[in-house]
Amino acid sequence: MRITLCQGVLTGAIILNLLILYYVSRAQQQMMEKRKEHGRATRKAALPASALGGGIAGLLGPRGEPGLAGVSNNNRSPRVTVLLREFENFENYVGDVANSFLRQRPELPFLVVADTPPYPPLELPDGCRMLVLSPSPDQPPQAHRPEFHVQTDFVLLVPDGVELEPSRAIERLIKELEGEGGGPVRLVASPVLARSAVQCLHLRVNLREWTATYSTAASGSSGSVCTALHGDAVVLIRTEDLFNLSVPLGRPLFPSLFIQTTLRGWKVKLLESPCFSANHRPLFSSAHNQWKADTRLKESTGKLMRSFGLKRLLLPDGKEQWHGCSKETPRCFGTVKDDTPDYLYLDRWTPPCCLRALRETTKYVINILESSGVRYWLEGGTLLGAVRHQDIIPWDYDVDLGIYLEDVPNCDHLKNLDSGSLVDANGYVWERAVEGDFYRVQYSEANHLHVDLWPFYPRNGVMTKDTWTEHKQDMEFPEHFLQPLVPMPFAGINAYGPNNHRAFLELKFGEGVVENPQYPNPAKKRLDRAKL
Repeated sequence: MRITLCQGVLTGAIILNLLILYYVSRAQQQMMEKRKEHGRATRKAALPASALGGGIAGLLGPRGEPGLAGVSNNNRSPRVTVLLREFENFENYVGDVANSFLRQRPELPFLVVADTPPYPPLELPDGCRMLVLSPSPDQPPQAHRPEFHVQTDFVLLVPDGVELEPSRAIERLIKELEGEGGGPVRLVASPVLARSAVQCLHLRVNLREWTATYSTAASGSSGSVCTALHGDAVVLIRTEDLFNLSVPLGRPLFPSLFIQTTLRGWKVKLLESPCFSANHRPLFSSAHNQWKADTRLKESTGKLMRSFGLKRLLLPDGKEQWHGCSKETPRCFGTVKDDTPDYLYLDRWTPPCCLRALRETTKYVINILESSGVRYWLEGGTLLGAVRHQDIIPWDYDVDLGIYLEDVPNCDHLKNLDSGSLVDANGYVWERAVEGDFYRVQYSEANHLHVDLWPFYPRNGVMTKDTWTEHKQDMEFPEHFLQPLVPMPFAGINAYGPNNHRAFLELKFGEGVVENPQYPNPAKKRLDRAKL
């Protein structure tokens, strides 16, 4: 059979392509092997022998087997790294803590972790290493990542000022944690002998409602199992668990740690003994330094909660901490598009600080309307919230009130708004809305959470107005719904609403609206009924 010129060229091209694919595959395989070797070398380089008990060789036995708890000799290596995270640069006992542990257990790797290089510099003993988390342009990325610096099975988190006593306390903690197997207890803690006892707490974290709730937990005879701790304690955790957290070494350490472990269903066991001593108590020698420490704690707590998306903390004593918006700050969400606030796309509801501001503004506005003789009623979704919850709908972002247009001249805050806005003596901003012929009362000049006032007037028995929005509930309705207006509970007060709530709402939203909650624009984001 004769081979034509075209067939020969095609055959040659096929053979050439096969050769190219073969050599490209070989080159890729060699590159992958080089990257693996480079990664192993880099990981070893991140752990110099002088820093962590002899580097990799000091962490594994001659055959690479793990050592026994806290035991180190020619054949065995330590199983725990001591890590000190919480301390203040201006006054601390970090060097004393490291000396206390290394005097009795010199084989233990001791790691001090700071966000930035401490000033003044810390005086650390041999065997203790400093890790700075903030990256430096002249260092490789692994130099600032703590998981590259811990090669043991466990991490012992110790507070500033603590001392190792007795020396076998670490083994007790490891034994307790290993005894829990793969159950929910993933951390074991031991109290530090200080002025105030360590408190075992139950913690519930509701990310959808931006809230964390602490409550007191009962103690047991062999220790307490709970989800959070308050006070000074030494905590043992598996290294794998610690570095599987999104923010393993956030500050403040305990709130950061326990919020994340609670969301994973993990628990902490607080033992009654052994106890670690703390001769350096109180930590700070002057009231000024104590004030500085308290101020920094407040700042770091606020920063942590904002990064975790927690706006409200309910404490065991019934007090509240707020980390969201206020009158002095902008609101927690931006301009709303398609009736769907950004937080709904995050599977969250209205931040509690925003709901609080809306309630305050609503009560304030209603009080002024009632004292001025302006007839009003709960409108639209606000009425729906009053019927369902006696409150604002948990995912709503404003409040709507209808008013009689003829009553507007009765209210000093409304009657002159054609000439501009009014900031009243309490910081609320009254204005004519730029979107249409209605009024708006904002929480403050900085925070634009608001109550909208919709002026209607009767015409042939029908309540109407001159301008309309694209909202489907913005429509005419019979005046008999307002004759008479009836009181109903809303947001902690009695407000006025239409006399037939269900009929009014079904006219505006459709049949069954009271029993079938949904987000304002289901085409953009639907409500997961399973989460109600």
